[in-house]
Amino acid sequence: MSLDTATVRRIAKLARIRVDETEIATLQTELNAILGYVEQLNEVDVAGIAPLSGGAQMAMRLRADIVTDGEIAEKILANAPDREGRFFAVPKVVE
Repeated sequence: MSLDTATVRRIAKLARIRVDETEIATLQTELNAILGYVEQLNEVDVAGIAPLSGGAQMAMRLRADIVTDGEIAEKILANAPDREGRFFAVPKVVE
């Protein structure tokens, strides 16, 4: 399938993108390349393959929902320039 310039202009209008007359030929070439690739994909034999609309159809592996502190508080606070106990100490910004 090959697109002519009138169809490219109509596509640009429907997509609400402004295309200068100098860009029509470039856009036409790019759209024709995309359609050529789609035609190649249509030649692939997909008989016997179940359609998949997304990853939501797959079963998700779940982990136990346990609240923890990560058990690495000391490693994190080791990077702090100043700390008070188990918290970062920051300068007061609101008076």
